[in-house]
Amino acid sequence: MEINIKFDSRTTEKRKGLQLCLLYFVTEFCLSSQQVLRIGGIFETLENEPVSVEELAFKFAVTNINRNRTLIPNTTLTYDIQRINLFDSFEASRRACDQLALGVAAVFGPSHSSAVSAVQSICNALEVPHIQTRWKHPSVDNKDSFYINLYPEHSSISRAILDIVQFYQWKTVTVVYEDSTGLMRLQELIKAPSRYNIKVKIRQLPPGNADARPLLKEMKKGKEFYVIFDCSYQTAAEILKQIMSMGMMTEYYHFFFTTLDMFALDLDPYRFSGVNMTGFRLLNMDSPHVASVMEKWSMERLQAPPKPETGLLDGVMTTEAALMYDAVHMVAVAAQRSTQMTVNSLQCHRHKPWRFGPRFMNLFKEAQWDGLTGYVLLNRTDGLRKEFDLDVISLREDGTAKGLVDSSGRKPKVWKKIAIWNSITGLNLTEISKDTGSNITDSMANRTLVVTTILENPYVMYKKSDKALYGNDRFEGYCLDLLKELSNILGFTYEVKLVSDGKYGAQNDKGEWNGMVRELIDHIADLAVAPLTITYVREKVIDFSKPFMTLGISILYRKPNGTNPGVFSFLNPLSPRHLDVRPAGVSGGQLRAFRHRQVYPL
Repeated sequence: MEINIKFDSRTTEKRKGLQLCLLYFVTEFCLSSQQVLRIGGIFETLENEPVSVEELAFKFAVTNINRNRTLIPNTTLTYDIQRINLFDSFEASRRACDQLALGVAAVFGPSHSSAVSAVQSICNALEVPHIQTRWKHPSVDNKDSFYINLYPEHSSISRAILDIVQFYQWKTVTVVYEDSTGLMRLQELIKAPSRYNIKVKIRQLPPGNADARPLLKEMKKGKEFYVIFDCSYQTAAEILKQIMSMGMMTEYYHFFFTTLDMFALDLDPYRFSGVNMTGFRLLNMDSPHVASVMEKWSMERLQAPPKPETGLLDGVMTTEAALMYDAVHMVAVAAQRSTQMTVNSLQCHRHKPWRFGPRFMNLFKEAQWDGLTGYVLLNRTDGLRKEFDLDVISLREDGTAKGLVDSSGRKPKVWKKIAIWNSITGLNLTEISKDTGSNITDSMANRTLVVTTILENPYVMYKKSDKALYGNDRFEGYCLDLLKELSNILGFTYEVKLVSDGKYGAQNDKGEWNGMVRELIDHIADLAVAPLTITYVREKVIDFSKPFMTLGISILYRKPNGTNPGVFSFLNPLSPRHLDVRPAGVSGGQLRAFRHRQVYPL
C-alpha cells in the first residue's frame, strides 16, 4: 500500500513563510533579553605606536568579559574607539561629544593632562562617568564629581617612598626626577629633612632622551650612593644602560625606581652585578587568576607583529594595561547590579545630562573586587583609589618573576618580594625576608673583586721569574696565599693591584685619608689584603676582618717541671741539705739578738 502525499507550491511557500516568522520571533526574543552596553575609549597615538597599550588592553578586557558569561550573563559589552593626536585637547573634546551622541555609559581616556581636562569638563556637565587609569595632577577645587581614577593616589605613593627610605635608614638620598610631576609624587620625601634628619639632594634628568651620563658622573664624583629615580619605565631602561657604562652598577649603590613597571623590564644583564635595586609592583602576582589573565595576554602579544625596542620583556603585561583591564571590569561589576537602566544619546550643546549618570556613578564607587592590581576599592567622595597594596621587590640572583614569560618560554628569575606596603598599615616585611637574612659568603660568589695591597716582605712580594708575568701572577707571599684560599672557599675571583701612593693609610689634619684606606673609602678597591694594623681611627671608616697575626710585647719564662709528691715527702725538711743549713740559721739568729741587746739594753 503506498501513500503519496503531494504539496502544491502554495503550501510549500506557506510553510517557508511560517518558518521565517518563527525564526524572526526567536531572534527578536533573544535580542530583547540580551542587553547591549556600550562604552567609549579615547586613546592617543604616537608615530612609532599607532595602537597604544591602553587600547589593546581595553579591547582585551571587553573580549574576556563577554566570554565569561557568569559575570554579566544578560549583558554584552561593546565599545566605540576614537584615536587622537597627543596633547590635542580640541580633538579630544570633539571625539568625546561624538561618543556621547552615539550613547555610551562611560568614557575611558585620554591619558595626558590637557586632553583629560577637556573631556572631564564635558563628562561633568552631562553627568557621564569619566574613567582614568594613569596618574593625574590632583584637582584643586575637587569638583570632578563624575571622575574615577584606578591609579593609586599620589599622596599615598609619596608616603610609601618615604617609608622605604626610613626602612633602609638612609641619612642622605639623591632624588632624580624626569618632569615636574615627579616633585609632587615625592613631596613627602622632599619635606623629610625638617622632620626626619634626612639630607635630600634633588637633581633633574636632561629633557627628552638626552644623554644622562654627565649627570651620573657628577653623582659618582659626589659619592651619592642612594638614589631615587622618578621616571617612566622607558626612561628607566635607558638610565640603567648608562649606569652600567659609568661603572656604577656595583654593590655600593642602591637605586630605587618609582615606576610601577620595574618588574616588566629586562634586567637580566644586571642580576650578577651586585647592585642593589628596589621598586614597587602593583600587580598581584600571587593570584592564580592574575597569572591566567597575564598568560592569555602574553600569548596574544607574542603573536602580534614585533614592536620597537622598549626594554620590556616580550609579551609582558604592564601596570598600565592591567589598570585598564580592571577599569573595564569595574563597568561589568556595576552593570551586574544595575537594573532598568538605558543609555541615551546626549548632545554637548544642549547640556541635558544623562538621568542615570549619578546612579551608575554610585555603582562604580560601591564596587569592590579582586582585580589584577589587587583589591580595588574607591573612595566614595572623590572617586580616587586610596586603599591598595604595593609589593616591594628587590633585584636578586635567586628572585622569581612570577607570571612573566619571555620569548623562549622561560620564566626569568629576577625579582624577589621582600615586603608589602599598605596604604593604611604601612610597610610590612614578608615572612621570607624576616627569616632568611642575606649571607655575605653567598653574595660574594661569582663576583670579581678588586684587591689593593702593598709590597712588604714576606706578605706581598714580586715573584722572581725569567719570563714576563702579568696580572696576579706578578705577586707572591703570605697575603696572596691567604687570598687564594679565600677565593676557593667563597667562589669569587680577584684582581690584585698595588696601592697607587704606596702607603698604608693615614689621616691628615683635614680628616682626609691616603693609602689603602682611601682606596677602600672611595670604592676604588673592594678589599685590602695586607699587613695593615688595626687602629681605632681606621676602624671608624673601614671594616676589618679578624687579624691573621697579632703582635705585642711579652715576657718569656721557663715553665717549671711539676713532680708528684711521694709517700715520705713529709720527711723532706729532715734531709741532709736542710740539716746543713739549720746551724748557720741558728748562729745568725743568735748574733742578731746579741747586737740588738747592745743597742737597746732595755
